[in-house]
Amino acid sequence: MSVIDAIRDFNRFYTHKLRLLDRHLPASAFPLPEARVLYELATAGEQTAAEIGRRLDMDKAHLSRIVARLRTGGLVESRTDPAHARRDLLSLTPAGRRAFAELEAGTTAQLDELMAPLAENDRSQLVGAMQEIKKLLTPGERSPQPVRLRKPRPGDLGWVIHRQAQLYHQEYDWDWTYEGLVATILGDFVANFDPAREDAWIAELDGQIVGSIFLMKSDTPSIAKLRLLYVDPSARGHGLGKRLVRTCIERARELGYATVTLWTNDILTAARRIYQAEGFRLVEENQHHSFGKTLVGQTWTLDLER
Repeated sequence: MSVIDAIRDFNRFYTHKLRLLDRHLPASAFPLPEARVLYELATAGEQTAAEIGRRLDMDKAHLSRIVARLRTGGLVESRTDPAHARRDLLSLTPAGRRAFAELEAGTTAQLDELMAPLAENDRSQLVGAMQEIKKLLTPGERSPQPVRLRKPRPGDLGWVIHRQAQLYHQEYDWDWTYEGLVATILGDFVANFDPAREDAWIAELDGQIVGSIFLMKSDTPSIAKLRLLYVDPSARGHGLGKRLVRTCIERARELGYATVTLWTNDILTAARRIYQAEGFRLVEENQHHSFGKTLVGQTWTLDLER
């Protein structure tokens, strides 16, 4: 089979498996092009039609018709850009956000069903293969630091809770109680946020959230907590985990902390290697039953005054 025949064969297999040629996406009233526009507005926020067109590489007239249909359906609204009177900024209406949430739930259910027969190692192999295809077909050289760190925006923390819970379920088969724990931690963080003692970072790659980390206060004024390090599989290989941890450590120093502590599980080997490389040392570990699994919890500390 030639390379072109192999690509065509894979393309037919891929579009059939994900049902991309159906009139509507599974469990959705939207065809694929409309779903892509909703996704861009939901994840990247308010933007112009031209920006969406560049992201999706979509014909201007085709995109214009899609936006018109979404606007007629009450899912998209626009306002004049205060900085450029001739530009309109598009955003989702409350109905549009609800429609996207239903679309996202349907897509997630479809992919969960597709992945259900695969063991954990098979899933990791699949993700790695997809990343390799993307890498090989991306022209030009990547920037040395394509990932940027920024402060959280409205909606980010819900996305982090969703993605981290989903990832740990896929990779470690943890149940939904982990999602409840993350939601509780971040809910308390927001409710009691102290800018003089705490901070947070969201990592973006090509406009998509791919990581996060949080610096939180503890009951002891001299001790900070590093919590909820998360790196999406799509961003692995960029050194993002190390960068997030170092950013958190440096901020703890700036805020005058003497020690940074963290709690993790021994099964999270990639994260543990980062902590160890940055000077954290293991001070305690105990077996516990959480998230539907028997795990070994570990406490690590870093002395900032050494």
